[in-house]
Amino acid sequence: MQHRFEPGTSPALLLLHGTGGDENDLITLGQLIRPGAALLSPRGEVDENGQLRFFRRLAPGIFDQDDLVRRTHQLADFAEDQSERHHLRQIVAVGYSNGANIAASMLLLRPGVLSAAILLRAMVPLEPPHPPDLGDVPVLILAGRHDEMMSADQPQRLAALLLGAGAEVTLDWQDTGHSIGSPDCRAAAQWLATRFPQ
Repeated sequence: MQHRFEPGTSPALLLLHGTGGDENDLITLGQLIRPGAALLSPRGEVDENGQLRFFRRLAPGIFDQDDLVRRTHQLADFAEDQSERHHLRQIVAVGYSNGANIAASMLLLRPGVLSAAILLRAMVPLEPPHPPDLGDVPVLILAGRHDEMMSADQPQRLAALLLGAGAEVTLDWQDTGHSIGSPDCRAAAQWLATRFPQ
C-alpha cells in the first residue's frame, strides 16, 4: 500500500484521508494535533472517477459492504505490519470522511489494532451481527452541525454503536459543515493530550 511515514513519538497517528485526497492530505493535521508524533499515512486504492477512496460505494452514503469488509481487513493488516516494522507501540486512527468511515469499520471488525480513534465527519460504515469487545477504547467523534454530506442522526448512531461495543465515546459537535476547521484541530489536540499525556 502506497503511504507516507514520518518517524516520531508514540502513539503513532494513522492518517486516513477523505475522498479525493492522498497520503499527504492529513500530514499537517497530524502535526498540529500531536506535534512530534510518528505519522503513518496510507493512500486509498479505490479510484472513483479520478478521486481516491479507501473503499467503494454504490451511491453517496451507500457503501459496497463486501468491498468495505475486504479493504478494512487489508488496512488493518497494513497497520499491523507497519507497527511491527517501525516498532509503533500504539496507533491512533485519525480519519476524515471516507477515512473516518474505514477507521470506524476497523474498530468494529478488527478490535485490538487501534488504541484509539479520532473520527471527523464519520457515518455508520456497517453494523456487524456480533459487536466486538472494544474494552474502553477511547473514540472521539467530531461531527458538523451543518454537515451537508450526511443525515443528522449518523453521528449519534455511530456513537451508540461504538458505545454498545464497549468503547469510551466522546461525541463533539462543531458549528460547521463537512469540512475540517481550526475548532476540530483544537478539540482533537486537547482530547489526545488528555488520553495520551506526553
